[in-house]
Amino acid sequence: MKVLFIGDIYGKPGLDMLLEHMGYLKETYKPHLIIANAENAHQGRGINLKIYKELMGLGIHAVTMGNWVWGNKELFEFIDQSNVIRPFNYREAPGKGYLTINFNGQKVLIINALGKTFMNPQVGCPFVGIDDIIQNNPSDYSIVDFHAEATSEKVALGHYLDGRISAVLGTHTHVPTADQRKLPGGTLYITDVGMTGPREGVIGVDQRIVINRFLNGFSTPNEVAQGPKQLNAVIMDLRLKTIERIHLESETV
Repeated sequence: MKVLFIGDIYGKPGLDMLLEHMGYLKETYKPHLIIANAENAHQGRGINLKIYKELMGLGIHAVTMGNWVWGNKELFEFIDQSNVIRPFNYREAPGKGYLTINFNGQKVLIINALGKTFMNPQVGCPFVGIDDIIQNNPSDYSIVDFHAEATSEKVALGHYLDGRISAVLGTHTHVPTADQRKLPGGTLYITDVGMTGPREGVIGVDQRIVINRFLNGFSTPNEVAQGPKQLNAVIMDLRLKTIERIHLESETV
């Protein structure tokens, strides 16, 4: 079972990179399932119906989210009928926090979880919550998109679930890490897949806005950075238990 997971799509540059390279990714890696994190897809915050349909049209099977899941209120109108997976540990929220996809007679459980450290302390515990989900939703393979700020929380969750989950993939910090590996119990792991979007911004945002914020403490609204673009992803073979990073760049503006 080969799964392609595409890191956080940030604004139009990220969507353009997918349009430009999806054919290459499919031809080169031949994934059976494609998952993408799209919590920043609409101008850096949230997702709308138009973008969701574009992602489905590209052959993406499931869309995971994160702390900006509700950044575009249009999601409320279609999330229940979609393959969008919002963080399960938002209590009493619309939509679903996990999804089982059947492929060729095999069940693949996809879970989206939000971290608590430096994030949103009001959400439920991701550790205990994932325990409950996997106990009540048996599957052949299982994948967690752990959208979290602290690397320690991500690494800890990976080891906590080692041997019980097929893969734990970190998202949110937008910078790809070099620690992709198979944990001792067999779970595939990476602390952060990285971002698909602007290459020269500050994690997607126009660098001038963020630099000024650090220098002067004065905040202006974020704007999606322009210029060169990047695509970060991982390709996993869940049966053979291998994980490989993918990094593509484009100079096209």
